[in-house]
Amino acid sequence: MSKAVIAATGLFTPEQSISNAELVAAYNAYAERFNADHAAEILEGDVAELTPSSVEFIEKASGIKSRFVLDKAGILDPARMVPHLPERSNDDLSVMAEMAVAAARDAIAAWGKPVSEIGAVICAASNMPRPYPALSIEVQQALGIEGFAFDMNVACSSATFGVKTAADFIASGSVKAVLMVNPEVCSAHLNFKDRDSHFIFGDVATAVIVESSGQAGPGGWDILGTRLKTVFSNNIRNNFGFLNNAARSTEVLNGEAPAGEPTGAGNDKMFVQQGRKVFKDVVPMVSDMIVDHAADLGIDPTTLKRMWLHQANINMNQFIGRKVLGRDPTSDENVIILDDYANTSSAGSIIAFHLRQQDMVAGDTGLICSFGAGYSAGTVFVRKRG
Repeated sequence: MSKAVIAATGLFTPEQSISNAELVAAYNAYAERFNADHAAEILEGDVAELTPSSVEFIEKASGIKSRFVLDKAGILDPARMVPHLPERSNDDLSVMAEMAVAAARDAIAAWGKPVSEIGAVICAASNMPRPYPALSIEVQQALGIEGFAFDMNVACSSATFGVKTAADFIASGSVKAVLMVNPEVCSAHLNFKDRDSHFIFGDVATAVIVESSGQAGPGGWDILGTRLKTVFSNNIRNNFGFLNNAARSTEVLNGEAPAGEPTGAGNDKMFVQQGRKVFKDVVPMVSDMIVDHAADLGIDPTTLKRMWLHQANINMNQFIGRKVLGRDPTSDENVIILDDYANTSSAGSIIAFHLRQQDMVAGDTGLICSFGAGYSAGTVFVRKRG
């Protein structure tokens, strides 16, 4: 059985970013307009008045200070509040494939080997642009990779599920190297008219090359063990899909809350969550999963050099870090990048890993961990190679 190695990672970051102050100004302008347009209904109690957002509220709730996006102007237009991403011709590379290819090329350059050695491509992300052809096959063609490709979606845990799948392909001898990409255009499924969530997401793409230890050069990371877990919950949900055209009105499809309902409530065709319930359910589940998996691998979790957790919420990450290490982790031990990138769904833990690993030395042990809708969670314990 071949052992798997994380040989290289790559990152694509959009050029545009939005600060909390800019986002708050746009939301508050929208809320003021909404309240004015529905003043009579608000007075009668038929429509809920929208509460202004604030920079202080966002940072306290999430730890996020800014986010990268593909289109800033559309999001910050109070009359639109949606990114403007024009549909491309079928003959052109799709937006998400373009992002994934950029991240993949970054990883391939760091890897230093020809793409002919890659036998499979996995595109693991929280949302796909279409049912078929698979986005992964589009990426495969753009990069000139032979073999096979497929898409997978386990929401924010898609990347760790992808790494696990890649490692299993290596272990079985199916291929000697796998490219796993995570393009996330989270701004396209976020309701920027919902005060409780308008600040959460950003756009990005990451890539990971997993290969057999038998052909891997020096450096990289030995994968010590991988584990996956899912538990069904409606507390994080996005019901958008092809059947919506047959069942829903144009108003709902365009992201508008039904008249009389608070923005975001009842609109399950975009990202919706019950944050407090998610925190209460997910934090102990993930903490226990990490500790149990470490024990099964013979690893003392309190000795982990670094944790690259899913970048969902700073409060969740700090709580999990304390539970795993048995104390308050340092910023070096529990990497936080969501202040600059916000929540980037499946890509978050990989961004953290990509940006904060260069100082580690041979023998150092770390953890890549994701968690999110489903519920889903994945743990990948790694050790730095000499």
